[in-house]
Amino acid sequence: MIRSLWTGATGMVAQQTNLDVTSNNLANVNTVGYKKVRTNFADLLYQINREPGSPVEGGTTVPTGIQVGLGARVNGTSRITTPGSYEVTDAPLDVAIEGNAYFQVVLPNGDIAYSANGEWQRDGDGQIVTSDGYLLEPAIVIPEDGTDITISSTGQVYVSQPGDDEAQEIGQIELVRFVNPAGLRAIGRNLFRETAASGDPQIGNPGDDGFPTLQQGILERSNVQVVEEMVNLIVAQRAYEANSKTIQTADRLLEVANGLKR
Repeated sequence: MIRSLWTGATGMVAQQTNLDVTSNNLANVNTVGYKKVRTNFADLLYQINREPGSPVEGGTTVPTGIQVGLGARVNGTSRITTPGSYEVTDAPLDVAIEGNAYFQVVLPNGDIAYSANGEWQRDGDGQIVTSDGYLLEPAIVIPEDGTDITISSTGQVYVSQPGDDEAQEIGQIELVRFVNPAGLRAIGRNLFRETAASGDPQIGNPGDDGFPTLQQGILERSNVQVVEEMVNLIVAQRAYEANSKTIQTADRLLEVANGLKR
């Protein structure tokens, strides 16, 4: 009977984590470039009271045995990298990636991070940066007198300047892709770091060798579906309640057993 108490508790703890993940998805429903996360569960160890296939009298074997599970746990969270919806903003530095790839961002310590957020800004020195001031890699500087910024589908950045009849190319936006993008480590601020699970970054220009192209004046919104996440909340709540019921039932049975001496 004590075993069922602990089994029910493992289910409640697992659903608490599931609720945390779902609530984070909902909190980021309007975060540009956010990719939703799914909770993965696994059953725990089993107590084998009789091994399947054990021999019995008459030369036969036990067909199933007796295997009692000891609960569940969260064994991972998977990031779903499907594209989100696209929103037309017409802002010259808003750029959407038409596929599964990332921009490169330089962190304050010089390390490289990766982001699907194409909501770029221009700092006081004309450099293209994130909303937090992190530089785009490779760096692109827009001249002070530069106007009419144009970003092609293949990543070339052009600006017009007084006295020039044609727009001048000032830089090239590169993209990065990974064998397993779900294995990237999230560090907040729409940024990721590579890990052994993600594989090494593969760098290329948009449109080359299978890399996706870019769209200027468009942002990729979060791929979170609010209705789907609300259903997940209901399922998590009901699963949590069901596990609590098993603990209550086990407690009542223990109460009956303790009352036998009276």
